[in-house]
Amino acid sequence: MKNKWITTIAGLLCSGVVWADAFTGEVEKQNLNITAIVMFIIFVGATLVITKWAAAKSKSTKDFYTAGGGISGYQNGLAIAGDFMSAASFLGISAMVFTKGFDGLIYSTGFLVGWPIVLFLVAERLRNLGKFTFSDVIAYRLQETPVRLFAATSSLIVVLLYLIAQVVGAGKLIQLLFGMNYLSAVIIVGILMVAYVLFGGMLATTWVQMIKAVLLLGGATFMSFMILYTFDFSFESMFQRATEIHEKGIAILAPGGLVQNPIDALSLGLGLMLGTAGLPHILMRFFTVPDAREARKSVVVATGLIGYFYLLTFIIGFGAIVFIIKGNPEFFTAIFQDGKTVYEMIGGTNMVAVHLSGALGGNTFLGFISAVAFATILAVVAGLTISGASAISHDIYSSVVRKGKATQREEIRVTKLATLGLGIVAIVLGITFENQNVAFMVGLAFAVAASANFPILVLSMFWKGLTTRGAVLGGFAGLVAAIVLIVLGPTVWVSVLHYQEAIFPYSNPSMFSIPLAFIVAWVVSITDKSAQATKDKAGFVAQYARSMTGIGAAEASDH
Repeated sequence: MKNKWITTIAGLLCSGVVWADAFTGEVEKQNLNITAIVMFIIFVGATLVITKWAAAKSKSTKDFYTAGGGISGYQNGLAIAGDFMSAASFLGISAMVFTKGFDGLIYSTGFLVGWPIVLFLVAERLRNLGKFTFSDVIAYRLQETPVRLFAATSSLIVVLLYLIAQVVGAGKLIQLLFGMNYLSAVIIVGILMVAYVLFGGMLATTWVQMIKAVLLLGGATFMSFMILYTFDFSFESMFQRATEIHEKGIAILAPGGLVQNPIDALSLGLGLMLGTAGLPHILMRFFTVPDAREARKSVVVATGLIGYFYLLTFIIGFGAIVFIIKGNPEFFTAIFQDGKTVYEMIGGTNMVAVHLSGALGGNTFLGFISAVAFATILAVVAGLTISGASAISHDIYSSVVRKGKATQREEIRVTKLATLGLGIVAIVLGITFENQNVAFMVGLAFAVAASANFPILVLSMFWKGLTTRGAVLGGFAGLVAAIVLIVLGPTVWVSVLHYQEAIFPYSNPSMFSIPLAFIVAWVVSITDKSAQATKDKAGFVAQYARSMTGIGAAEASDH
């Protein structure tokens, strides 16, 4: 077999996020996996039927943006889990456990502990104050035009960065597993993401995410069960066997070594925890439930499912050490390097979960997991697309351009045009970045969410002294700082631009950019003596009362 492996997801270089939904490097088209193709067609067909059903129910802006606010807490929790559990969580974290052992849990834990922050600080107040997007919350008592422009800008940057990585990753994944060429794969992703959102809105997107979550959790559960069954459900036996096989031996059970210094470790933790609470496509899901109680319930359900899923990736990673390294030469290809023969995993180490599915369940289960991995990306890009489209239509067009005078018909038309535009942009950028290292974009998306969205969202809900000027300048300060520090850091300056030494020494900017956003917002607000500042502060009491009681909050509509 010739060299048919792609460079590992450059997640280990990623700022704040070691995994990324992006493969980098050259990929040679593989043979058709008929089972994967059939299962993929079944999934796409089922979701398109759901989209047609949802299209008949999406008549108003409320239906289109938030599924009429009629999704139950349990359903929304499942959809949030489906939106959050990306293919890279499945492929990337299990691969990190495969290569690093215990340290792979760092990222699983980092993402999981962000959810209590969402539960206790954000979910209830967000649902009570907002209508469609998180910028509704920020603009509740602040001057609408500048605040919405900031929120829309930040949201679009996060969405586009995340979207590029998702589309490139989907193209590479299909190219590797389904035997299609990259261009066809990217076009398919673009068409499907537009179809789900354009015709079905949030209702179709929600059901796609729910179905994908069930499939992914089911597949991961089966893999974990088969692994543990082999060892009579003894973790000790599994770990012992893994240490006997792995080249690092007992060291794979010891922590340390992944994060190089305490500053990076703390900065990484802040980015992982607070970034989750600032992702616009995650925050938007809290407006799909009837009330604050259901919003809280959805976070509890999502946290349980996501925590369970990350535990499974840990089992899968160690199981892959046992089942893949020994006795399965078909998963490796021999290459001649530095005068000796070395073995590389086909598809890179991020394919360990896919290879493991073949080792455990044969070609049928391999096809199922391959299709689920792609379905996972489709579900995530659908959520990103509707979030980006709503930022353009609701925050910019309806609220800023039309000053709140746009009709529902106008707003939905602009939303659909924005969706189509985002689909075209995603395809073009996916093709443009085919052979580029785009892994850092996922880290940058989390850093922007943590540094720009989260500080202003929290201050607007909990501090009466925040003014419009403080919110806008503080938010943009965090946004710019996150982008600049990542570009000047080793992630981009050394690994992407190939300079010898980074100007900013740390890979993770959150420890610096998050406090900067808070400080700038505070300093500007306390020194702002304008008439608008007085009005901003005076509106806090009414906002706080509504955020705590829900009196006057938008009601759900029946389908």
